[in-house]
Amino acid sequence: MNDDERARLRTVADYQFGAGAGAALFPDDESLDVLRSSTGRPQQVRTDDGTRVVSYTVEGRFTLGIAGGRRLLADLGRPRVEVGDESGPFVRDGKNAFAKFVREVDGDVRPGDEVLVTYDGDLLGVGRAELPAAGMRDFETGVAVKVREGAPA
Repeated sequence: MNDDERARLRTVADYQFGAGAGAALFPDDESLDVLRSSTGRPQQVRTDDGTRVVSYTVEGRFTLGIAGGRRLLADLGRPRVEVGDESGPFVRDGKNAFAKFVREVDGDVRPGDEVLVTYDGDLLGVGRAELPAAGMRDFETGVAVKVREGAPA
C-alpha cells in the first residue's frame, strides 16, 4: 500500500469511526496488502499474514474484521456495545447480540453502524448495529447487533 492510498483509506476510516481511526487501522509502520476488484477498487485490506483488517464496500464504507476491531478497541475504545457475560459464548461463535443483554452502548451508535461487541473490555465480535443506542438500552427484545464475525477466545 502506498502513502496516497493509505491516506485515502485513513480519511474514510476517520469519517466513519471518528478521528484517529485511520491511524489505528492503517499504521505507518505496518505493511498492509490491498486486495482489489477487477476495476482496481480496493476490496479488502489484510495484514502480511492474510488476516482481514477491513473490507471496503461498494457504498464506500468499511466492514470490520476481528483484526480491525481489535485495533479500534485498543486505540479508540469505540464504537462499542457492551453485553453481559451470558452473551459471550454466543457472540464469540458469530451469533447475534440481543438487546436484552446489552449493558452499555456508546450514545452515538445508529442502525447500520459498524460496532465492536465487548464484555469487560474484551472483544467478542464485530458486526452491524440493528438498533439505535437508545433502543439497545431500552428494548427487551430484538437483535441489537448482527454479528459478522466472532473473536476467538
